[in-house]
Amino acid sequence: MTQDLWLTRHPYLQPIAQFHREVDAAIAEAQLPSASVPSWESYSEDYAAGIPLLRSSAITIDFSPAERVIAQVVANLARKPLPRRLAEESRALHADLRDELDASGRVRAWLLDRGDFASAHPGLLRYLGWSVLARFLDSVVGAFRSWREEQHWLRAYCPTCGSPPAMAQLIGRDPGRLRFFSCGCCGTRWRFRRTGCPFCEQADHHQLAVIAIEGEEGLRIDYCESCRGYVKTYNGEGSEAVLLADWSSLHLDILAQDRGLKRRAASLYEIGTPFASNGAPVVNRGRLA
Repeated sequence: MTQDLWLTRHPYLQPIAQFHREVDAAIAEAQLPSASVPSWESYSEDYAAGIPLLRSSAITIDFSPAERVIAQVVANLARKPLPRRLAEESRALHADLRDELDASGRVRAWLLDRGDFASAHPGLLRYLGWSVLARFLDSVVGAFRSWREEQHWLRAYCPTCGSPPAMAQLIGRDPGRLRFFSCGCCGTRWRFRRTGCPFCEQADHHQLAVIAIEGEEGLRIDYCESCRGYVKTYNGEGSEAVLLADWSSLHLDILAQDRGLKRRAASLYEIGTPFASNGAPVVNRGRLA
C-alpha cells in the first residue's frame, strides 16, 4: 500500500497529508543531523527496571541540534502560505520561540516531560517538536531496537520515550502471532502481550473486542469493554509506513468515538469535526481474534 493509493481512496485526508509534506520540507531545509548512538551498558539496569531510555539518567544525548531545528522549522512554517488557522498558529509559535529566553531548550524539556512551556498552541508545538525529535532520534531508535530484548519489556508504554502506544500491529499467524505497539511520538515499535488492554491492564480476553472496518486494508479497532479504551490495529505486514502513521486512519478515531469509545492512546493529532467523506465506513463487530 502506497501513500498515494491510500489518499486516492481517502481523499478527505489530503489536507493533513499536505501539511505533513510542508513540515518534512521545513525539516529538510533546516538540515537536521542525527543523534549519536549512546553506549547501552550503563542503561541495562534502568531498562530492566522499566525506565524508558529518554527518562534514564544513565543515558546522555545531546539534543542541542534538534532544539535549533525545532525553532527553525517553526520559523520556516511561519513564512509559508498555509491555511489561515495553521498560518496564524505558526506565526504565534514563532513569536513565542523568538521572544522567550532559551525557548527551544525548554520546549525540548517539555516534550520529554522534564519541564513546562506555556504556549497558546501546545498541540501544534507538540506535533512539530516531535516531528523533529523523531527524525533526530531515528538512528538511536534503530540501534536501541537491535540491542534490547523485547520479551523483557512487554510494558504498555514506549521503551524509548515513555509515551502510551498510538497504534498496534499484529504479525504472523496463530498460534505464534505477535502483537506490537507503535509510538506516535518517537516512532519506536515494541512487543506487548497478545491480549490485554494497555490502558487498564485488563488481561481477561473476554473483555476485549474488535470492530472490523470493511475495505480498510487490514485496519481494525481493538477495544476494551471494561474501560472503553481502544487502539487502532494494523492486522498485517508490508504497509507499516502508511498504516501505522496514525494520521492516515484518523477517520477510524471518529468512528470509534461515535460508538462511545475513548482514545486513551497517545496522539499528536486533535480530532475535531468529522471529515467530509463520501460515505460512512461499513463496520462489523466481533470478538478479538
